[in-house]
Amino acid sequence: MATIKLLSARSVATLGPGFHSDGGNLFLRVRETGARSWLFRYKKALKQISIGLGATHSRSLAQARDVAQEMRTAILNGLDPASVIKQEVESAAITFKQHAEALIDSKRPSWRNAKHAQQWTNTLTQYAYPRIGRKQASEVTIEDMKAILEPIWGKKTETATRLRMRIEAVLDYAAVHEGTDARNPARWKGTLDKILPPSRKVSKVVHHPAAPYADIPRIMTELRKKDHLSSFCLRFIILTAARSGEGRGAKWNEIDLEAKLWSIPATRMKAERNHVVPLCDEAMQIITTMKNWRRTGSDLVFPSVRAQLSDVAVTKMLHSVAPDVTVHGCRTSFRTWGAETTSTASAVMELALAHVNQNHVEAAYQRSDLLDLRKTLMQTWGNWCNQKVAPAEESAST
Repeated sequence: MATIKLLSARSVATLGPGFHSDGGNLFLRVRETGARSWLFRYKKALKQISIGLGATHSRSLAQARDVAQEMRTAILNGLDPASVIKQEVESAAITFKQHAEALIDSKRPSWRNAKHAQQWTNTLTQYAYPRIGRKQASEVTIEDMKAILEPIWGKKTETATRLRMRIEAVLDYAAVHEGTDARNPARWKGTLDKILPPSRKVSKVVHHPAAPYADIPRIMTELRKKDHLSSFCLRFIILTAARSGEGRGAKWNEIDLEAKLWSIPATRMKAERNHVVPLCDEAMQIITTMKNWRRTGSDLVFPSVRAQLSDVAVTKMLHSVAPDVTVHGCRTSFRTWGAETTSTASAVMELALAHVNQNHVEAAYQRSDLLDLRKTLMQTWGNWCNQKVAPAEESAST
C-alpha cells in the first residue's frame, strides 16, 4: 500500500522550493518566490496530469488531503477527478438569495423608511427563495417566474407585482456584478407580458376610505375636544392635506412662523421633490400650541415619548371620531371639496397635494409653484374645516 500523510503542518510551512509528496497523488509545490500551493497528480493514458487545488493559505493540509481522497475515489469510479474541484467551485458560486441580500444592503441607505428593507426581505423569503433562493442568478428561468407568480397573480396582484419588480432588480444586480448579459426572465415588457395578464385587468383598484367633505367640519370639531398629541397632529395633517408620514415627521426647522409656511424637504416626500405648504390660521394655532409642548432635544413638531408619533396612534385617533375613514382618505376629501365647492384650477389642487403632473408637456411649462393661489386655497380649506357644527349634528355623531 502506498504511503500517505508524509507531510506535516510544520514541513508545509518550512520546506524549500520544489515538489514535495504527501502520498496518495497529493503534492506540495513551493516556488522560488516562496508561494505554496497544492497539486493533485495522476496518470491517464501514460500522460501525467496535474490539477491545482489552491494555495496553502486558503486550504489547509487536512483539507487538501480530504479533496485528494475524493479525487482518488472519482478515478476508481471512472470519473474525471477535476469534477470534484468543479463541483466545489459551483457550490461556492453566489446564489440568488445572496445577491438579493447584497442588493437590499446597498439600497438601505437611500430608503427613507426602514420598513422597505423588511418588505423586500419578507416577500422574497415567502415567495422567491423557496424556488430560486439557492440557484445562481443565471440559472433562473421563465418557468421559475411562472411558478412563483402565477399562484398569486390574480389573488394578491399588488404583492405579485412588487415581487416581480424586486426579482427583476435582483437579477439585474447579479448580471452587473457577475458581468453577464443574459435576458432577465423577470422583466415585464417583452417577457412576462407575453405570459401573464396586465395587473390592472386582474385586480380592482382599492381606494382609501374617505370621509365626505361635508363631514370634515364635524370630525375637526370632535378632534378639537381631545387634548392629545395625536389629535393635534391629525388636525394639522387634515388642514395641510399632507400625507400621514409627512405630518408626523414635521420638524421645527421646516416651519417658517413669519411667512406661515411649512417647507418639506425632498427626502421626506413621496415624489422626492421639495414641497412648500401654506399654513392656514388654525394650522398656525396648532404650531403655537406645539411650541409650548416642545420636547428638549427633539426637533419634531409632534414628538412622542420615544421618537416620532406612530401612524397607529394617529389612525386610532381618527377612528375614535370616524371609524370607517383612513388618514390618507382625508386627502381625497380635500380634493373632492376643492373640485365641487371652489373654482380652484386642477393644477393648483394637484400642487397642493404634491402630486407629480403625469402630463410631461404640461409639467415642462409649469414652472411656478402657484404659491399665492395655494395660500388662498389652504385658508379657504381651513375656514371650511372650522365651520360651526349644529348641536343636532354633534349629538348624532356621538
